[in-house]
Amino acid sequence: MEKSKQIILGMDSSGPTLMTCAFDGHKTYTVRKTGIKQERFLLPQIEKLLAKAGAQLPDIKKIFFVRGPGRFTGIRISLTFASMLSYLNGTQTASATVFEILRQQVEQSAEYAAWKKQNPDGLLAVVLHAFREEYFLQFFGAEAQGPFWLSKEDLLAKLKERTEPLYCAGTDREGTSLQELLSGIACTLAPMKDCVIRPQTLIDMSADEAYQKNALEPLYLKPARFELGK
Repeated sequence: MEKSKQIILGMDSSGPTLMTCAFDGHKTYTVRKTGIKQERFLLPQIEKLLAKAGAQLPDIKKIFFVRGPGRFTGIRISLTFASMLSYLNGTQTASATVFEILRQQVEQSAEYAAWKKQNPDGLLAVVLHAFREEYFLQFFGAEAQGPFWLSKEDLLAKLKERTEPLYCAGTDREGTSLQELLSGIACTLAPMKDCVIRPQTLIDMSADEAYQKNALEPLYLKPARFELGK
């Protein structure tokens, strides 16, 4: 009898592209699909992914997904799927925010290490386009600050008021560089390779038990236009 595989499944449905990846202990396989109604092609995409790995749904022993921020419906897709696997298959669940994932990528980069050596008191700021003229923001330094959902004006004001050196990572509209948005901000921009979630990062982070705590709690942020006084 053939021994069942031990698959780690990674998922990111927080944006317009549904990214799924599977690690079989030797190789990471990835499938991406862009479009609305991700719930309609989620299962076919995962079946295609597992076929690449020569596996089936019961072989998924751990799932690591992005719990926000991002599209409300998209976040619910990953959350619901992970909950279903946990209930039906006893699959272990773990999750992290986009902020935490990009922080991990940045802090493992040679570029950030060199910058941090020159700026030991500097802050990492993760900036992500949210909706129209609004953005997500979180700071990482001695301690995290945020996350925030801000108007473009308030985002730039919050960045300008920092007195520490800033290293900024993230993306603007449609996954483009932050360069134009932050042209008036004194900061160092992370390379684009560190600003987009990599499949292997999800697989690597799944081994950290800290991300298993409250794994099925999504991160929904309050839109800036709904804040008091806006």
